[in-house]
Amino acid sequence: MNVDAVLDELEASGNLRRLPAESPAGVIDLSSNDYLGLGEDIALRESFFASYDSKSLLMTSSASRLLAGRQTSYSILEKELADSYGHNHEALLFNSGYHANTGLVSAIADKNTLILADRLVHASIIDGIKLSGAPFVRFAHNDLSHLRKLLESKGRDYPNVLIIVESVYSMDGDRADIGQLTEIKKLHPGAMLYVDEAHAVGVLGPGGLGECAAAGVLGQIDILVGTFGKALASMGAYAIMSPTLRQFMINKARSLIFSTALPPAQIDWSLHVWRHATSADSARQQLMSLASQLARIIPGGEPSHIRPLIVGSSEKALAASAKLLEGGYKVLPIRTPTVPPGTERLRFSLSAAIASESLAGLSSLINSLS
Repeated sequence: MNVDAVLDELEASGNLRRLPAESPAGVIDLSSNDYLGLGEDIALRESFFASYDSKSLLMTSSASRLLAGRQTSYSILEKELADSYGHNHEALLFNSGYHANTGLVSAIADKNTLILADRLVHASIIDGIKLSGAPFVRFAHNDLSHLRKLLESKGRDYPNVLIIVESVYSMDGDRADIGQLTEIKKLHPGAMLYVDEAHAVGVLGPGGLGECAAAGVLGQIDILVGTFGKALASMGAYAIMSPTLRQFMINKARSLIFSTALPPAQIDWSLHVWRHATSADSARQQLMSLASQLARIIPGGEPSHIRPLIVGSSEKALAASAKLLEGGYKVLPIRTPTVPPGTERLRFSLSAAIASESLAGLSSLINSLS
């Protein structure tokens, strides 16, 4: 591969990525996934360190989960997660959402499994699908009629079907109809429903448990994936599933088996944040209020904590991002291949830590882009 030529091509098309600089002081960050504002919550950090003796915080696991000598922190967090979701579910921790999706999907699917995935599922899910070697078809985004037709026409040729969706989609902020998906799953006796709740956990549902909990169908979800690196202001991910599936994944999910586990101190922090986030209803209410405010500034679709402004080309996305930064708002451009060509955009991502008046100057700036 000619590395220089590839970089030159990316530069010419406006798709060359660079690590962004830290935001200047006073700039309002509308690109972070810190939906509840817990990442900047000093009091939350202080309460964590006050509850631990520094000598008890273990800064490394020094081994994979299957070999680590210290297991207590992981086990406590997994039990609290399982208790929160109920329905005879258990939890299993992963190092990241990427580790979770690649490991879980590649483990559960094989040549006898047809995967039916929403066209806009995350790249980590697509990579998991490719690693599995299973046949797969992507149905039109949120088009459950298309999914039903595929299940009826193609699913009959396979003993197992894995339906994969996200509850809230990361680039558009729209939601899947989880209730209808559980009904569609019943059309095939070997179907399983896999829901990635990365952008819903902490934000939606009772106690911030996500859209599946909001729909009242937790008991019908076969694998639910949540992350700690977004609304929960930490690092890592978890999967909620039956005890049998959990045991299967411990033996088959390569991203779990062959990765050094996150440090116990990180897991302790995740537990501390989880306990706080489940009762953070005021932050969720503030976030939804901001979502309604942003929906009036950028019309179209239901209010969401994620809102796109489609500009149509990488060059326009870069220019619009730069102009908003000059106006005091950090909104990074999203370009191909993250989104299809022609749908390049600015992705607005809200945080409950943002004051309502902070969005006041956004409308005139956005109007000036056209």
